[in-house]
Amino acid sequence: MSYDDVEIEDMEWNEELQAYTYPCPCGDLFQITKEDLRLGEEIARCPSCSLYLTVIYNLEDFADNSKQNTNFQHSKQQLISVA
Repeated sequence: MSYDDVEIEDMEWNEELQAYTYPCPCGDLFQITKEDLRLGEEIARCPSCSLYLTVIYNLEDFADNSKQNTNFQHSKQQLISVA
């Protein structure tokens, strides 16, 4: 059973760890990466103890945007007329 349920909005992005974090009662931080979220993972674990959280989030917010990025890059290209 999970220690607690936490919404992703209540977690903080940690640039150094490249993970969303949330304070653990042991003094460390629960952690979950964007890649974990993209894969549908919902468990944030504490590296220092056995506790874990269930992260509540919308999977669509972390879906792979590679197709969208490709379309965006193509739309940024400009046509150059040669006279």
